[in-house]
Amino acid sequence: MKNDIFSKLDYTLIFIVFLLFCASLIAIHSAPLTPDLEGSHFVLRQFMWYVIGTVVAFGVFILDYERLKALSWIFYAIFLVLLLGLMAAKHGIPVPFAHKSHGAFSWYQLPAVGQIQPSEFMKIVLILLIGRLIVEHQEKWIEKTVKDDFRLLGKIFLVSLPPLGLVLLQPDLGTALVLMAIIASMILVSGIRWRIIFGLLAAGILGIVLLVLDYFYTKLVVNIVLAEHQLERFYGWLDPYKHSNNEGFQLINSLNAVGSGKLYGVGPGNQNISLPESYNDFVFSVICNAFGFVGASLLIALFFLLIYRIIYSAIKTHDPYGAYLCTGITGMLTFTIFQNIGMTIQVMPITGIPLPFISYGGSSLLSNMIAIGIVLSVQAQTRKYMFS
Repeated sequence: MKNDIFSKLDYTLIFIVFLLFCASLIAIHSAPLTPDLEGSHFVLRQFMWYVIGTVVAFGVFILDYERLKALSWIFYAIFLVLLLGLMAAKHGIPVPFAHKSHGAFSWYQLPAVGQIQPSEFMKIVLILLIGRLIVEHQEKWIEKTVKDDFRLLGKIFLVSLPPLGLVLLQPDLGTALVLMAIIASMILVSGIRWRIIFGLLAAGILGIVLLVLDYFYTKLVVNIVLAEHQLERFYGWLDPYKHSNNEGFQLINSLNAVGSGKLYGVGPGNQNISLPESYNDFVFSVICNAFGFVGASLLIALFFLLIYRIIYSAIKTHDPYGAYLCTGITGMLTFTIFQNIGMTIQVMPITGIPLPFISYGGSSLLSNMIAIGIVLSVQAQTRKYMFS
């Protein structure tokens, strides 16, 4: 095998990401904007973030994911402090660069850079750290008992609950749900006994049922867990036409955009929809409207290929830590894609989650490109044997 670093790159995965990059620029350029906004501005900035993301992903690839593993606790501490800073700003304590937007303290506004969202990077940090905890636990307790399984579960919850709680309190339900998806996917492959996992699943389903009952009858718990604007989003999701002037406005326009695209779409630049921030969370509606069912199907097919390639990397690697990283990234991307597309067609409630690699936004794109860099690193370290 060649020692050349470029020979170790997964060019299939890189090509899929390149196609998503092209789709992103086309979709953002096609998004109908208000007269005070210029589409070319968003396209250029997205291109810039893709260039930066590519450099960062290549840096992660060269650095090697084992070094990231060694630094995972340091990364965790740094981003936990950043999340604590946002929480302090929410409660009136002056914190440099802390920024409130869309009713949530989720960003830092940095000069010449723009808004940076720490919770986006905490997703990657949590994958690195949970994977490390699982590997170290399995190395220490080879013959595991039920008590050892609960010990591992306790470790995972101990590192997961602080960032999860801080993100929920911002409030940012969408990112919190992604963190839960990451935690759930990594617990699923952690080697914990299935009866314990089924018990957790049953408890989760029961909790959701109780929240739904509380929502329709008492609203005691829901009013504590969810902020007012999040509750309004649920009202708009369940009955958008009843709340067409407020909470349901965006969903109704999204459904109209998706439906009017029909089979081949109306073409880029010919849209007549009014969709606030269509270049961001509702970019899938823009694609459906401009390129129709065919264009939307091609994009979903690209996402399927992306997820398949990451799962393939997890299966092929001989390193358990690399497999756990790929599993966490798969859980993160799969849930995010399903949630974003689902909320544009009323399958899921609107939570403000961007579509990976497509929606405009620096923090989301950077974190996803870091994830791609990790997968490339895992593949590069996978040794091929003559007899396997």
